Amino acid sequence: MFGFLNSRLALNKSVSLLVSNAQLGILPFHSLFLIRSFSSSPPSNLNEHSFIVSYLINSWGLTRKSAQSISKRMCFETTERPDSVLRLLREHGFTNSQISKIVEGRPQVLLAQPEKTLLPKFEFLRSIGVSRSGLSIIFNRNPVLLSRSIERYLIPLHEILKSVLVSDEKVVKALKRMGRILCLYCFPKNLSLLRGLGVSQSSISYLVAQSPSLMFQKVGKFAERVNKVMKLGFDPSKIMFVQAVLVFYMMTHKTWEQKMEFYRRLGLSEDEIRSIFRKHPNCMCLSEKKVMATMDFLVCKMGWQPAAVVRIPNVLCYSLERRIKPRCSVVRVLLLKGLIKADVYLSSVLRPSEKLFLERFVIKYQEHVPDLLDIYQRKMGLAELGFEFDDKLKISGLKMYRLQHVNLKPFNSNLMLLSN
Repeated sequence: MFGFLNSRLALNKSVSLLVSNAQLGILPFHSLFLIRSFSSSPPSNLNEHSFIVSYLINSWGLTRKSAQSISKRMCFETTERPDSVLRLLREHGFTNSQISKIVEGRPQVLLAQPEKTLLPKFEFLRSIGVSRSGLSIIFNRNPVLLSRSIERYLIPLHEILKSVLVSDEKVVKALKRMGRILCLYCFPKNLSLLRGLGVSQSSISYLVAQSPSLMFQKVGKFAERVNKVMKLGFDPSKIMFVQAVLVFYMMTHKTWEQKMEFYRRLGLSEDEIRSIFRKHPNCMCLSEKKVMATMDFLVCKMGWQPAAVVRIPNVLCYSLERRIKPRCSVVRVLLLKGLIKADVYLSSVLRPSEKLFLERFVIKYQEHVPDLLDIYQRKMGLAELGFEFDDKLKISGLKMYRLQHVNLKPFNSNLMLLSN
């Protein structure tokens, strides 16, 4: 008796699921599909299970583990429908790896009607400017869009994004960045929250363009992140406010605490760490390896005070090999030749545009050092001029803003401990 009731309950649940899939354009009552009969005993058709697993591995490029997982949820007697889906995806430029990722994220696509449910979505996105290659990027990042209604989801999504980003070109770029969306209609409420705090339209556009999924988060979660930023003293009217919101979106509380602890181990105070975050929030997203390498070079090799880096923390985001070392090599030569004083500002070396830097530090002194441009372009090393970064002459730091670190010994010791 109980076995019969369990079978009926399972069957009712299965029928509800099949009806839901039918609403998404997946018609499971077609003769193509095999509907398992539910009973208290396990299914016995192992050949069918093996067939589906082999098909998913050989035709769709899935791993055995993924294929086995999907085969427990999806069932078909022939490969006619899945083959037609696969053909359509390949015709529209989807690579094998993208196809595998899509079916792993949204297995229901195997049973979709290509011409009726998938092609119209492709055509709609193409109509707003999505390129052929762009289609695969969008659906690869967010496979669930393949089973969403055009009228009830894709069109409203396009209209919401365009209301902030204005142009279809920017909307397309946002769609390529977009991951999973939790709540389509949370966007207006989150937007109202930001506007109520005085966040400018340009800052909101920046936030949506950089991470469109963020604005579709549930209202409570979104408000929690915004409140964290408010408590840290950010000004909602400044672009740094939304950059900080982005940082809290990208990292968990545990990761945030690990980042704070890392900067503490470098010898920075709580105030200095918060100053770094307020001035350049993205510094908290940098890897420890990147920060250590940059600080080691600027402080230990060049001789700038850690306080100088705290003052303009965006230098931590610059490429060490492509920007910092080439510019510092030029400055090093000029210092050792006595052409510039040792109180040069860190900001004057690393922040200017390439054109301005060349004018100030290369072209101006090329008559005295003909090889200066080659040094900057890394065609020649300092050793070829008889110099090294370990020479005793370093930046004096006399004109730098001093916070707490006037002595490099504590910093150097902390850096060595972190490196070991």
